[in-house]
Amino acid sequence: MKKILVLGAFALATSYAQAQKTINWQNLDYKADGVRGISTEKAYNELLKGKKSTTIIVGVIDSGIEVDHEDLKDMMWVNPKEVAGDGKDNDGNGYIDDIHGWDFLGGKDGKDVAQDTYEVTREYVRLKKLYEGKDTEKLPAKDKAYFDKVKTQFEEKAGEAKGTLMQVSMMKKRFESLNEIIAKHLKKDKFTIEEIDAIKTDDQELKDAKVTLSKMLKQGVSAEMIKEYVDHYGNQAKFGLNEEFNPRNIVGDNYSNLKEKGYGNNEVEGPDAQHGSHVAGIIGANRKNNLGVQGVAENIKIMSLRAVPDGDERDKDIANAIIYAVDNGAKVINMSFGKSFSPNKARVDEAVRYAEKKGVLLIHAAGNDNEDIDVADNFPNTKMLKGKSPKNWIEVGASDQGKTNQKFVADFSNYGQKQVDIFAPGVDIYSTIPDQKYEYLSGTSMAAPVVAGAAALVLSYYPHLKAAQVKEILLKSSIKYNTEVVNKPGGEDSIEFGKLSNTGGIINVYEALKLAETYPKK
Repeated sequence: MKKILVLGAFALATSYAQAQKTINWQNLDYKADGVRGISTEKAYNELLKGKKSTTIIVGVIDSGIEVDHEDLKDMMWVNPKEVAGDGKDNDGNGYIDDIHGWDFLGGKDGKDVAQDTYEVTREYVRLKKLYEGKDTEKLPAKDKAYFDKVKTQFEEKAGEAKGTLMQVSMMKKRFESLNEIIAKHLKKDKFTIEEIDAIKTDDQELKDAKVTLSKMLKQGVSAEMIKEYVDHYGNQAKFGLNEEFNPRNIVGDNYSNLKEKGYGNNEVEGPDAQHGSHVAGIIGANRKNNLGVQGVAENIKIMSLRAVPDGDERDKDIANAIIYAVDNGAKVINMSFGKSFSPNKARVDEAVRYAEKKGVLLIHAAGNDNEDIDVADNFPNTKMLKGKSPKNWIEVGASDQGKTNQKFVADFSNYGQKQVDIFAPGVDIYSTIPDQKYEYLSGTSMAAPVVAGAAALVLSYYPHLKAAQVKEILLKSSIKYNTEVVNKPGGEDSIEFGKLSNTGGIINVYEALKLAETYPKK
């Protein structure tokens, strides 16, 4: 589920305005550059010159990727055993013409699922139907507790979405009204803050418009930002929390058959590839073309696995995407998504175990709800229904540039001393988006691919390492801030950074490469 990070539109505008945006800061070095990056550039300059590397395939399970983006096109995985456009499954893997990966949200007719419901909505609909006509008070305690949990969360989310939509719609109307007053006075549609501030008038309405609009613009509020909010919460009501909405017929699969393969299509960009393209660029945007941005890893190929709609991903699609990536050579898989319920978690666990058995490293974003996920549910996760936690999984929280000591943890980031392994840059990360463009985005969705890129970089120079060893290296070599006091995500309370993850560290690829050098080939 893709989330806007701060619920209040005005609060988000303020956070954007205050941010000091630095292109490529995630790859810079704290001592040399004053920002808590992962020292990627230092590693290339001091450790990797003249060394040979192996190409590593990185699977990106996300919303889709713009495969012809100027900064991504040369980095995309191409299935060597498939003949493009011949309508045949040349490699016999169950997927026809899967050149750059697979779209698990597509139909055979080329249509794609753009929006989907949230998992809490799907569960609420399923359980209401299951218990229709029954006295839920007489259900077994476990079943009743689960139904009550689903019902409560659904109703809370629906109420919150409705209220916030009303708030941002009123804000949109107010912003447009203020713009109209100023435009009429200045006799032009576009104007600067300086032109607004220079207005001199005795008209009270114009005075009020001048003061309010100037303040809003200085805090980063824009028509585009407000529209994003209105669209986001409008989509929640229309799609995500709509009990009547079900787009799965577009895919045309037998949804109850969790091990079904071959459904979907090969169009891996989809209708909205902003999120996936941004993630892909962080991992491996072309470092040699003198364009745009610099990915963390250089010698990689990115496999696009479209399984995350505008709404919540489905367990069946995530499991099949993991298995596809493993079977087609990926050594690292990035998973920048998450949700509060997982009705088919057993199937996802099975796919995770399969990846572990095949030596594939899984990188997962911890989520953006400033919650302790040692307590709160955030799926997928390593709390297996059967057996011990897998050793091929890294859970990632988001850190900020850290120019002030207490501000280097992202305010939105989830955390957990048991469940979160490490933190990585995730605030104002500049990367690739569709239509050959670039944009700043924030989230643990951005932090996870920083770690995925670092893992791929280590593996490309030390391909003999196993997934568990790469995890061990990345965690051991992280820069530790265990006793550093920081602002706890979601408020102004102070907390030791070491209590937000099990390492108390921020990933550092320079130190990781030095440590990897000490692991002997066996």
